[in-house]
Amino acid sequence: MTIPDITLNDGHTIPQLGYGVFKVDPADTERTVSEALEIGYRHIDTAAIYGNESGVGAAIASSGIPRDELFITTKLWNDRHDGDEADTAIAESLDKLGLDHVDLYLVHWPTPAKDNYVHAWEKVVAIRDRGLARSAGVSNFLVPHLERIVTETGVIPAVDQIELHPAYQQRDVVSWARDHGVKVEAWGPLGQGKYDLFGTPAVAAAAAAHGKTPAQVVLRWHLQHGNIVFPKSVRAERLRENLDLFDFALSDVEFAAIDALDPGDGSGRVGTHPDQFS
Repeated sequence: MTIPDITLNDGHTIPQLGYGVFKVDPADTERTVSEALEIGYRHIDTAAIYGNESGVGAAIASSGIPRDELFITTKLWNDRHDGDEADTAIAESLDKLGLDHVDLYLVHWPTPAKDNYVHAWEKVVAIRDRGLARSAGVSNFLVPHLERIVTETGVIPAVDQIELHPAYQQRDVVSWARDHGVKVEAWGPLGQGKYDLFGTPAVAAAAAAHGKTPAQVVLRWHLQHGNIVFPKSVRAERLRENLDLFDFALSDVEFAAIDALDPGDGSGRVGTHPDQFS
């Protein structure tokens, strides 16, 4: 089983399917990441605010997997946007991860009320240019935030990691990203259990037709859209299930039916609106 790579606008590649450790207990992180790596995952998505970078680092260190076979993402938290705080933050993250660089470093949220996300983006780009990150990107940036950082810095992010699932597809952000060569990463790709995607006829029918679980159908929908996904689980059997996506494809009819699950009014959002997150 080979996980497809996606080429970013800076020429680097990223595995399209990975393992996310959002809300994985720090005490469990080394075990779960070790299991994920043993099963075949090579893309791990963490963040400073998750509090589990050390567990990720311990799993990497004990895995024996060559560094160049791994893709590690972490993120700059909201209270480190000013001054040279980002330089301290990346040094702390690298120390916890036991790495000399990450593959992708993201501005975690724009926090527009503070009006410092352009500076944060400049710092993340500088961190990339110093070799401490191979690629630079953002997370939870909407079109106005994206347009502003590109206009003021001239640098287009490699990725934008946003809440994205069939009930909340953020088509305006996805369209902007596509037009500007930015790859979209989907956090909460299954709706975080707060939106009953699995009970919808579109998902249930596709699952029955292909002999797959509803979760596998939704993840396959993401892959066919070209999204980068990293579902979270702490159970080895679910980790295996989430990798078992490459022996089937949704038909055009199934794909369109899942596309139609977004009501288009924003009611499917399960996370905080980026303009309100501080």
